[in-house]
Amino acid sequence: MTPTSSRAGRRLVAVALPVPIHGTFTYSVAGDPPAPGTRVRVPFGRQERIGWVVGEGSAEGVSKVRPVLDVLDERPSIAPELLDVCRWMAQYYAAPPGLAIAATQPAVLSDVSRDYIGLDGEPPAEAGSRVVRLVDALREGEAGSLHRVATLRKRLGMGSIWPEIRALKAAGVLRHEVVPPQEPSVKTHRVVRTLRDLPDLAERDEIFGRAHRQREAWAALEDASGRLELSHMLDVGGFSRSVVSGLEAKGLVEVVDEEVVRDPFADRDPPAPIDHPLTDDQRRALEAIRAEIGADAPRPVLLHGITGSGKTRVYIEVLKAVIARGRGAIVLVPEISLTPQTVTRFRGWFGDRVAVLHSALSDGERYDAWRQLHRGEKTVAVGARSALFAPVANLGAIIVDEEHDGSYKQSDAPRYQARDLAVVRAGLNRAVCVLGSATPSLESWANAEKGKYQRVSLPVRVAGRPLPPVHLLDLRKERSKPKTAGGAASEAGLVLTDRLVQAVLARLERNEQSILLLNRRGYASFVQCRECGEVGQCPNCSISLTYHRRTGRVVCHHCRYEEPAPSRCSRCGSTDLSFRGLGTEQVERVVVESFPGARVARMDVDTTSGKWAHHEILGRVERGEVDILLGTQMIAKGLDFPRVTLVGVVNADVGIHLPDFRASERTFQLLSQVAGRAGRGELGGEVLIQTSLPEHYALQSALDHDYPGFARRELEERLNPPYPPHVRLANVVISSPDDNVAADQAEAAVAWLRHGLRNGPAVTIVGPAPAPIERLHGRWRWHFLLRAARASDLGRVCRGFVRGFQPRGHDVRVALDRDPVALL
Repeated sequence: MTPTSSRAGRRLVAVALPVPIHGTFTYSVAGDPPAPGTRVRVPFGRQERIGWVVGEGSAEGVSKVRPVLDVLDERPSIAPELLDVCRWMAQYYAAPPGLAIAATQPAVLSDVSRDYIGLDGEPPAEAGSRVVRLVDALREGEAGSLHRVATLRKRLGMGSIWPEIRALKAAGVLRHEVVPPQEPSVKTHRVVRTLRDLPDLAERDEIFGRAHRQREAWAALEDASGRLELSHMLDVGGFSRSVVSGLEAKGLVEVVDEEVVRDPFADRDPPAPIDHPLTDDQRRALEAIRAEIGADAPRPVLLHGITGSGKTRVYIEVLKAVIARGRGAIVLVPEISLTPQTVTRFRGWFGDRVAVLHSALSDGERYDAWRQLHRGEKTVAVGARSALFAPVANLGAIIVDEEHDGSYKQSDAPRYQARDLAVVRAGLNRAVCVLGSATPSLESWANAEKGKYQRVSLPVRVAGRPLPPVHLLDLRKERSKPKTAGGAASEAGLVLTDRLVQAVLARLERNEQSILLLNRRGYASFVQCRECGEVGQCPNCSISLTYHRRTGRVVCHHCRYEEPAPSRCSRCGSTDLSFRGLGTEQVERVVVESFPGARVARMDVDTTSGKWAHHEILGRVERGEVDILLGTQMIAKGLDFPRVTLVGVVNADVGIHLPDFRASERTFQLLSQVAGRAGRGELGGEVLIQTSLPEHYALQSALDHDYPGFARRELEERLNPPYPPHVRLANVVISSPDDNVAADQAEAAVAWLRHGLRNGPAVTIVGPAPAPIERLHGRWRWHFLLRAARASDLGRVCRGFVRGFQPRGHDVRVALDRDPVALL
């Protein structure tokens, strides 16, 4: 980089800041400029921000160039190749470059100034409901106390609260303070280390004389190889601080601060790996992937392996081959699949080479793992979506397990798809990218059909075990049958059919385990008045409130609004209320009542909010302490329990009729994945799926474990109207607290685009229309789709739109999602 000179002795640099503004900002710096990827602290408005130097700055069009306040890194925190990934991400997803870079870094490295607010008076009498909610929150605590804006926003579940803050500031009743960003914390502890040896006994007698406690402390240090934590010597050893100080004064020891790596898995000893011989299919797959590892331009590899076929073992052999070449690797897994099984399996093979990165860890634990990778102390990163950006040096492979999973899509800007970005990063590093799944995304399947990806297959299970037989239980017929004593019914309708009840009982008698899936949490989906038909709605979102029986509250699963469960209708006052729809909490009650004495565990968002809750529940299943595991989609993948011989799907129809083009694909994937949890051991297995739509092609394909057949049918369904992978797609959502404003600005955005597309790229606009969920977080939503045959055409239009279209009206937001996984 050869920066432009701003004035004598200073240079101009371009800095990307984590703010929702497209483009970079020019600052001046004294002397030699920092290398690209270096963090700097800069003034931004009245605040201070942390950003990254990305290149040479330009003073063109800038009225005043402000100086960099501080250079925070001795060497860049972002390697050049990862900076190239950030540039590609910002370009492709039409995202602000600073937000793209921030997405790749630990939060503590880009921590911005903290905003605090407090009340200094009474709000205007005509204040809106959102302002009133904010004021009520600010009144909590001691009078005059300050509240952090980010904490308030999360607690209130209102989305951005800055419009309300600005309204209160304009009324002169709000105090606003800014606290500068903090430096990332590094945990340390004090250690006593010996500085010399004392092998001669006469010398010891001369040095210690009558200082018996010093002699004993020295002996304790010798037994500990010359190093002990100071706290251990004081608390456990019983030595006083003066004893240690005496050893220091004699030049025998030093007391130093040593860094402590916060590794939550350090005390979890992984079992020794079992080196089973590879199957012929595994060997062929591995040979194909190894050939790509040594290629100048490796092709991505789609590893299509049925459930239980040994994909993880292939991943391990790929990592062994990469590490043998002195290179590093990244393994991505869906968040919920990051179980003790997954982590211990990789750590069992590769020990301390493995760093774990995922959201269940604290900021400090993630930061320590990131620094160990950045320093080259660890060479394999295992984690969820954001682990894709781990600073692994000399990257040789990226493995994306369950590559079809929707959790690889980032929901906030930059709305990247980690699976696709993994292919990009691997290409920039000349590394191999392995995408593994029993039910690949149709995009990856189509890329393999076109030859862009190499496809390798694992068509049979390890040890020749058969896939479990799948049976569809037609709920329409079951509901018309008279119930036997063992059946389970509820107000929501049939919960467990007789056949499913009998199947579970048979497993309990044989001391085997069962899994029951229902992809909807809560007790009842909605509360309805039998008199007038009124359904309780969220005041912020256009969806019904879900009843949770354990807490006695109704909750919005989008904005987290909640209130006590109603005892009478808010519209007509009737007390005749019906709790309708089925959730995991209600199924748990039915299961406990139907199988007294059975050990039941429920696994959904409500039961896994604690840091290690997933691990604890699955650990109980693995140890045989659970007979029936009940849960949502989080139990459908990544689990390998040999004693699970029955999988029951309580209602396969949940989600199949959502107004989304991927609804059938997600249904097939979920059913196929959960069916794969059965029969993974020598005991065999069975799958029972309850449905009111047994003729649907997604269920018929799941019945036969037929992914190719499903893919052919689904690709045909997406030809007319055209949807991915036949076309490239972007979803644009315009939102506002005012429905009319949202509608008007959506129309204005489409008109702006149509005008610009008259002689431009071949992009089709569909809409605008109200979004399927019209209101979320108190904001009305309209959307429209952009379709194009070529990715480059869609990209040019998306970038032009986000930079050129200026919405009008109060608090209007524009969100562009390229390659969306859902249109809700």
